[in-house]
Amino acid sequence: MRIFVLLSRVPYPLEKGDKLRAFHQIKELSKKNEIILCALNPLSNLDKQEAFSKLQPYCLSINFLDLPVHIRLWNMALTLMGSKPIQTGYFYNSKAAKEINRLIDVYKPDHLYCQFIRTTEYLIHHKIKKTLDYQDVLSHGLKHRLKNESLFSAPFFKMEYRRLVDYERKVFDLFDNKTIISIPDKNLIQHDNKKEIHVIPNGVDHSFFRPIDKEKKYDVVFTGNMGYPPNVDAAGYLINEIMPLVWGKIPTAKVLLAGASPAKKVTALQSGLVVVSGWLDDIRDAYSSARVFIAPMRIGTGLQNKLLEAMSMKIPSITTPLANDALQAKDGFEILIGKDAEELSKSIIKLLEDKKTYDQLAINGYNFVHNNHSWEKATEKLHIIINNS
Repeated sequence: MRIFVLLSRVPYPLEKGDKLRAFHQIKELSKKNEIILCALNPLSNLDKQEAFSKLQPYCLSINFLDLPVHIRLWNMALTLMGSKPIQTGYFYNSKAAKEINRLIDVYKPDHLYCQFIRTTEYLIHHKIKKTLDYQDVLSHGLKHRLKNESLFSAPFFKMEYRRLVDYERKVFDLFDNKTIISIPDKNLIQHDNKKEIHVIPNGVDHSFFRPIDKEKKYDVVFTGNMGYPPNVDAAGYLINEIMPLVWGKIPTAKVLLAGASPAKKVTALQSGLVVVSGWLDDIRDAYSSARVFIAPMRIGTGLQNKLLEAMSMKIPSITTPLANDALQAKDGFEILIGKDAEELSKSIIKLLEDKKTYDQLAINGYNFVHNNHSWEKATEKLHIIINNS
């Protein structure tokens, strides 16, 4: 089958969850299908040559469509006067739409597959069978952010939240298949027939994220795109509320915050006991140099790739109920879960001081992700859904 894949970002480098998901889905789908990749590009500093070389083995055709900043701002302004989410305006470009239509006419794909509702405007008028990967429930993520917005920005985010809810419901009926990353996310879609949504979880490249014997320079590590609001919130929560309780018991405990594009709020957390690394060429260095991994997520949706990666490297892991709702690991056996700063700090202390618990959790977490999360198994389900449309 020939599949036309439309993405809101070029799926390389793999510093964001949606890029990671898209890259591995393309890689796996290419084993049994021809892939025509079309990726929107809002970045001006993208190394297109490197991205092209990484994607070329899996695609019959690769197309990067630039979205100039002045066009994005103009379209956002136009969208404000309508009823669609601002996100759809941000990622929409009439020139890109013409090129997408041209590519579909030239390659005549059997199926259209797009990631996020922000790309759906380009495909909804096509009569070809199509699949939408909601991936996350964008409206719910925005709802969580509302509590932290200022009086000035809150009305804007409330408006965008209502528009996202309506649009998530509207596009449901315009696509033959709908997929999403987890059961909790599926349940958040506000549509009467949400039971029809297929859950396609993320996987892990176990051959890459494998145990590495390395000196442990840090006691605790948290990774992720450090410009992404849920990660910015989690980093602040870890350093300002959780770690002070740990330092009361273990004063020398060192923390690594690793990931691309750290926001000012994250870089401000750096101290003698806290290192903010920024971008790392190999994120495995962050995992393998720490004794314990924690993902203290309080906002956001979806399955946390960072947890899958850490557990695949046999790093004992800690998280919150919010993040584990999607993961579904067993508390106290495969992972430790804390609902507040006190519980999370106690979990860190326990793992740092109790070698038996540390070793057992590392092994059980490793076995859990190997048994339940692989890109091959997850994408095979997607392949069957698309081919049976």
